[in-house]
Amino acid sequence: MTATSASHHAARPLAGIRVVDLGQYIAGPGAAMTLAELGADVIKVEPLAGDQARHIGRYGESMVRAYNRGKRSVALDLKHEAGREAALRLMSRADVVIQNLRPGVVDKLGLGPGEVRARFPRIVYLSISGFGSRGPSCERPGYDIAAQAESGLMSVTGEPDRPPQKVGVPIIDAAAAQLGAQAVLAALYGREKSGVGATLETSLLEVALHLQATTWADYLGGAPEPQRIGDGQPHNAPAAEVVPTRDGHIVLSAYAEEHWQRFCRVMGREELARDPRFASNAQRVAHREALRAVLRECLSQRSSEECVALLSGHQIVAGAVRSYAQVLHSPDLAASGLVVEATGAHGTPYRALTLPYRIDDAPRPSPPAAPACGADSEAVLAEAGYRPDEIASLRRDGVVA
Repeated sequence: MTATSASHHAARPLAGIRVVDLGQYIAGPGAAMTLAELGADVIKVEPLAGDQARHIGRYGESMVRAYNRGKRSVALDLKHEAGREAALRLMSRADVVIQNLRPGVVDKLGLGPGEVRARFPRIVYLSISGFGSRGPSCERPGYDIAAQAESGLMSVTGEPDRPPQKVGVPIIDAAAAQLGAQAVLAALYGREKSGVGATLETSLLEVALHLQATTWADYLGGAPEPQRIGDGQPHNAPAAEVVPTRDGHIVLSAYAEEHWQRFCRVMGREELARDPRFASNAQRVAHREALRAVLRECLSQRSSEECVALLSGHQIVAGAVRSYAQVLHSPDLAASGLVVEATGAHGTPYRALTLPYRIDDAPRPSPPAAPACGADSEAVLAEAGYRPDEIASLRRDGVVA
């Protein structure tokens, strides 16, 4: 194997794996796209009108671009018996099925995990729901924002004297996509040993709780119920402090004693380390407002970049609060190669973010752009064994678009 072919193989460890993606919006499609970027052949099965994200304006179109690269799209009417049969034929050739449709929909269509895995036991079948299938909320529709609210995340996000806040992006949907893909990869590895697939399930609520593991461990261990405090951390200081600078803001953490003393030396304020109000972490927490005034005194006359360079140069954790435009033009993002050009295929080329990790020295994958709804219907059905006249008949009957 040449170095070039080895690199290509490393970038596509799932080559040969087939995935049927029944997902909508972010969580399901995102899990499937992760597998596509790792080399899997992903077929996106859409309703005749397409993924619902295609119909909710500009942000929905961005969802499609962000979470459907590298897939092929077939548009089927799954309520029609012939459409259901076509989906099952696709699944008969698949290794993985992923769905995050409304509760109960796949079962009513005869495409739920019980029926599919009874017919095809090697399939790994992942379902992502809003609230799981076992509790009293199992039939409720679930979006990212509901999971943020009901997991406690919003209760600890925002300022103490203001209403609860959501995180600024649909972080639960995005995390569910990655954790769902992680579960699929584990099940595929298990199948290598057992020969049998698995039925996998996660929910936005469970993912939202999982993302708060440290805070929940603290609370379950007897700590007081956490509250919103804005910036900063409840038990450490200075920790996650937002400090104004001459041209913006930075974040700063220096709560370990060694780091705090180093900060005082770097700022030429060694007397602060001996100040009884700041002599220990507990005292700094107790006198947080006075501490924040000191941080402003030390840093507010410098630019954000000067602050970050000075503090980082002395191994003190700091970061400039950057806008999207500033991030896009930062040398760190450029060096990462995270922004890739999605090539044309059936869609318009565009820039997007790829997987946030590397495998060996393989180049970042640049998969085809997200497909138009049904762009690959004919080719996909032909691969599944449909003759041209059968495909034409399905089109005439309104089963495929």
